[in-house]
Amino acid sequence: NVKEEKRKFGKMITVIEGINSKEVDIKEVAKNLKSKFACGGTTKGNTIELQGTHAAKVKNELIKLGFDPDSIEIK
Repeated sequence: NVKEEKRKFGKMITVIEGINSKEVDIKEVAKNLKSKFACGGTTKGNTIELQGTHAAKVKNELIKLGFDPDSIEIK
C-alpha cells in the first residue's frame, strides 16, 4: 500500500505500508529506497516513510526488490 501524505509546513511524504517485517528486513528495504531516490526517510513499525513524492516510482523499485506486483497498491 503506497500513498502520499501532506505533513506540517506543507511537506509531502510517501508512505509504504503493509510490508511483513517477519519475512523482509524492512530497514534494508528503506535503505535501498532512500539511496535510490536520494531522499531521507524512516521506518515506523511496519511502515516506511520517504521524504518527497515518490509513489509512482516506488512500485517499480519494490518489484525489483522481489515484491509481487499484484500486491502493490498505489492510492
